[in-house]
Amino acid sequence: MPTVVNNVETFCCAARIVEKGAGWFSEMGTHGSTGTKLFSVSGDCDAPGVYELPFGIKVSELLSMVGAPGAVAVQVGGASGQMIGKKDFERKLCYDDLATGGAIMVLGPDRDLLEVAHAFMDFFCEESCGYCTPCRVGNRLLKIGLEKILAGRGEPGDLPYLEELGKTVKLASRCGLGQTSSNPILTTLASFRPEYEKRVKANTTGITTTFDIRQALRAGETLARRKSVHFGNGKGTASR
Repeated sequence: MPTVVNNVETFCCAARIVEKGAGWFSEMGTHGSTGTKLFSVSGDCDAPGVYELPFGIKVSELLSMVGAPGAVAVQVGGASGQMIGKKDFERKLCYDDLATGGAIMVLGPDRDLLEVAHAFMDFFCEESCGYCTPCRVGNRLLKIGLEKILAGRGEPGDLPYLEELGKTVKLASRCGLGQTSSNPILTTLASFRPEYEKRVKANTTGITTTFDIRQALRAGETLARRKSVHFGNGKGTASR
């Protein structure tokens, strides 16, 4: 008949503090994040698992420990956390710097980081309760915008649009899910903007890139049992 609901990690820390004292516990970690943390490491590394380490360990030190010398990115704090690149690998895992509940995902050079962000956005679209419009609609629009870029139809103006939309979803959503759901796009834009920029191109044709003529013709082609004379051989991807 428990009256307190908590997790095993907290109980373990509490037991050790009772045994050895608060001073002993405070000697580990950083000034704002004392003690140890359980880091659940997964992804592209040789030794995934759960590691108990002092708060304040550098990302590079953790990557060395788990056997991930080729890591190009690390997702800190789960899907709603932040994706960092090599320039941030000397930062510390603690509430003073890179805050995390313990989830660490290692991403190697063979990963498409925008596809990873898309998988996270797909998750948040499914998990949204639909109560508030910023989360219900905003996450869907973020996902559609990212899919446009992944499909090769992105334009330079899409990037500031995704940033503004992501910040709006974060600011206006009612609960914690919506307030962090745009992080996959916002943090990849911050840490890996070249990955976006190399997939977008200026539209000089005057054609609306979001309209796929071949997709629109597919039902008619099925009924007619033949390909379009004008677009049946892969010609054209959009219409005025």
